[in-house]
Amino acid sequence: MKDKNKKVTVIIISILIVLILLLALTYAYFSTQLNGTDNIVKVGELELVLDETSEGISLDNAVGISDSKGMSLEGSTFELINNGNNAVDYTIYLDDNTIEDTDVRIDDKYLKYNLNKNRTDSGATLLTKIGANPNRVLDSGTIEGKTTNKYKLNLWITDEVDGNYSGQVFSGKLRVEVSQERKTVSETLLASIPDENLYDDGVDTFITGEEPNNYVWYSGKLWRAVSINNEEKTVKLVTQWDISTIPYDDNSSSFEGSYMEEWLNDTSVDGFLGNLRNPKAFIKMDSKWNASQMSDTSKPPSESEGGTIIEDAVGLLNIYEYVTSYKGINYSDGYLNNTLYWWTITANNSSTNYRISYTGSIETFGVTNGNGIRPSINLKPEIKIVSGSGTEDNPYRLMGDNDNNLKGVYLKDRYSGEYISFGIGENNLYRIVSHETEGLTKITSAKPLRENGSYKSMTWGEDSTYLGSNVVNFLNSEYLNSGVYLTNEEVNMVEDNTTWYLGNDKNNAEIANSKVGLLRPRELMAGQFDERINNGNYFILTLNGQLRVNDIEGWCKNNTVDAKVAAPLIKPSMNLKSNVIITGGDGTKNNPFTLELP
Repeated sequence: MKDKNKKVTVIIISILIVLILLLALTYAYFSTQLNGTDNIVKVGELELVLDETSEGISLDNAVGISDSKGMSLEGSTFELINNGNNAVDYTIYLDDNTIEDTDVRIDDKYLKYNLNKNRTDSGATLLTKIGANPNRVLDSGTIEGKTTNKYKLNLWITDEVDGNYSGQVFSGKLRVEVSQERKTVSETLLASIPDENLYDDGVDTFITGEEPNNYVWYSGKLWRAVSINNEEKTVKLVTQWDISTIPYDDNSSSFEGSYMEEWLNDTSVDGFLGNLRNPKAFIKMDSKWNASQMSDTSKPPSESEGGTIIEDAVGLLNIYEYVTSYKGINYSDGYLNNTLYWWTITANNSSTNYRISYTGSIETFGVTNGNGIRPSINLKPEIKIVSGSGTEDNPYRLMGDNDNNLKGVYLKDRYSGEYISFGIGENNLYRIVSHETEGLTKITSAKPLRENGSYKSMTWGEDSTYLGSNVVNFLNSEYLNSGVYLTNEEVNMVEDNTTWYLGNDKNNAEIANSKVGLLRPRELMAGQFDERINNGNYFILTLNGQLRVNDIEGWCKNNTVDAKVAAPLIKPSMNLKSNVIITGGDGTKNNPFTLELP
């Protein structure tokens, strides 16, 4: 039960506005404390004005409150005014302000906010969803010439999270970065993709071809831009790699109500949607997915034609969208062929769905089988590109997701899929899985362990139990302590005891405890992160007298308990401690985070 009598000594937001104007050859920096009458900052024709009646938020002896009460708070009001004739882009951040040495800062996980922009609420949102200091993005976009944006910011302690926050303090400041106008994702793609690689079917403009420059990095994952809606200018993305491996459903090929739909749109710490960065700001949450049952690859019937249309934030590609991507070329050469197996949203009959094979061909497969998942989302039309060229090594980066200053940020505040430099030599690349255990960061190796240039394989052993297996004994002895795979400093970053769920369903699984373990089926990042020739079959956890093995091609296989016939490979997983901090990098594959345990 939550303790409603816990008190916070003081929570203050002092509104400190900093505007940074980035032009081609000049850099201007202005700052002022907005108190009393000193409440206007000017940069050229742009003004940020704090309401003279707003003195920040001061909550003495505050307790956790409901969202409805938090939304009804008076809040702090301010305006962004563009007095010029030209549009400019901006990003508004909420940064930590200096507190007294004797004070303790309250953790973001206890705080919620609502930003009302031009009479539209963002909705009650945990502060952790919009990034960690100094990268908490409250709002971003373009302000047209001779236009004013009016804001009201409410911040409150939520009554939904248990914890000890008595006597702790929050002090914050607003920071605004302003730059010359940038192009939206749709504008950039339509201008940069050659005409021969664009196909307009009257509703959407599809990107086609072997290797167009349509890579996008968002929320720790590499995506491909598939199409632009002609009317709304939303951009459909699909992950480049298989994020996990799960069955479509227990008995039905229908997307609506399926296990697949539930997993993709799960907003918990274990769900795909729940691990995306501030999805309400980036994603069209009421996207429509055409899940019509088909016997061929022709264009599925629209909603007015009686098609099966499902409304969700996250979905999958249908087979029509897949075949359109390789229009004019062989399917094996199309950019959506990632050499792995993966599900589409399209049903063939009541018990089978279409999947894409590792060769790029289309197959039907029983819905109870495990296959790779490539989630798909639609970016909002106003999302802008701030950097990148759309190549795999230099993907497009999105405004509000392009963090530049991450030194000192806790790893526990980052996102599923981001890369970290962890481990020695050929085993030095890992990825964030989730924050399944509060405050901790679960990671897994980006590839199975290697030894002298080759993958390391191992039989599970005669003992069918988790703690009695060869693999788990190896991970908690030689892997940790030999100095071959991890440094002493990295071993110290690993939480001493993690609960591992032995089965497909976390809520109905047996558990075991150890420092290092393996991912389970259906877990985030339990997929293949590279093309087939660089992969291998590897162990994941289950029970019932069988081992589950993720296949080299991205789907699931069963293996006998002793795994004597073909010893799979090993992808270790572990939780890193809550106080591990980032010292460098941006979380991409080419520039992974470097870490330190203070």
